[in-house]
Amino acid sequence: MSRFTSHMDTALSEARAAAARGEVPVGAVVVGPDGAELARAGNRTRELNDPTAHAEILAIRAACTAMGSERLVGCDLYVTLEPCPMCASAISQTRIARLYYGAADPKSGGVAHGPRVFTHPQSHHVPEVYDGLAAHEAETLLKTFFAARR
Repeated sequence: MSRFTSHMDTALSEARAAAARGEVPVGAVVVGPDGAELARAGNRTRELNDPTAHAEILAIRAACTAMGSERLVGCDLYVTLEPCPMCASAISQTRIARLYYGAADPKSGGVAHGPRVFTHPQSHHVPEVYDGLAAHEAETLLKTFFAARR
């Protein structure tokens, strides 16, 4: 029997690095079927002038390159914030096995809030979803970031 190992600390580290760059503090990590980290990223939308440069998308792109495939079958994704609809769709398209996320996002989320992408018949793959991992730390990071900008 294998033991569960969370990679949320790495995702939080990526989120803190994103905040230091002036990006919304969201971090993501893709873990391969063998438990090894394939890719990690933090938001870079402002730096890259790319609205699709969310942490999840960047980590998924890098993991696909590492695996040499457009599919990430058997892989896990850890992200500090509930994925938005765009990222949830990418998670479905890549066939990620398990999604672990920290803070809920009632305003812009696409998994438990908003369009609930994985509940649609057009969602050809539905990952196992686990929420609330390090939620307090992820929420605090986001609230602190936005409070400093108001």
